[in-house]
Amino acid sequence: MRILFVTSNRVGDAILSTGLLDHLIRTYPRARITIVCGRVAEGVFARMPNRERTIVLDKLPYGRHWLALWAKVLPHWWDLVVDIRGSALSWMVPTARRAVWRRKPGHKIAELAGVLKLDPPPLPVAWTAAEDRDRARLLLPDGPPIVALGPTANWAPKTWPPERFAALFHALAAGVLPGAIPAIFAGPGPEEAAMAAPLLAALPGAINLCGRLTLPEVAACFARATLYAGNDSGLMHMAAATGTPTLGLFGPTPAAEYGPSGRRAAAVLSRDGTMAGLPVSDALDAAIDLLKPVMFTSAAVASPQTAP
Repeated sequence: MRILFVTSNRVGDAILSTGLLDHLIRTYPRARITIVCGRVAEGVFARMPNRERTIVLDKLPYGRHWLALWAKVLPHWWDLVVDIRGSALSWMVPTARRAVWRRKPGHKIAELAGVLKLDPPPLPVAWTAAEDRDRARLLLPDGPPIVALGPTANWAPKTWPPERFAALFHALAAGVLPGAIPAIFAGPGPEEAAMAAPLLAALPGAINLCGRLTLPEVAACFARATLYAGNDSGLMHMAAATGTPTLGLFGPTPAAEYGPSGRRAAAVLSRDGTMAGLPVSDALDAAIDLLKPVMFTSAAVASPQTAP
């Protein structure tokens, strides 16, 4: 079986689509899947099982990138075309079945699940390989709890002030996560580095992983963290997909649509729709609530109860 899966140019939306792919891989374990995505999202699928090929869609003037893509996929017969972008391409390739995105209200993963008529929506996943996990183990060794922080975003109004990230970390390290070490994450490029720089300066002992990792390595690092706290961004969605307790910080963007989706994920909302309106106390309370199951399990392991 051959499946063509057309997904997003953006990292966050691409990660949200991984739940659909995980469902397809489980349903059709022998399928060969071709991914179409933007260049920055390519790493999301680098370790995906059953991936036959990734076609990177680089935008061209006047939409010529769609014509180039059509030429690449037209010679093949597809058993299923899944298009979460709702493009005309999905109607112009030979296929036995097609499933095309249509806008609907609610959270993005519910909207995407509607493409394949799935209920409940499958949660996003993060695929890694042994070499990614080995590198993560070197960067974030066993020992004190790791608090992963994501201070960047693709839009400045979505960024929480760096001094509040630092205050949140210090409150956690002084309370429920004694001895914690901060690890700071950001994407590649000078803009991301500039956004992360004030937090690195405020936490001089932090592990600096900004722009230094592939996306599978980022996922492997998040899987070793005790908690992730970050702005509404692709990194937030990646952290949630790993199953790590993930706290998304939201101001002007709608958490009801784009809040983190994972086994242990939550969004904390600004009081006035701006990131300045999100106090450290609210984020701390939400983080502690997320960590309660982890703390309870750790305490039970450390102090096993014996029957009289």
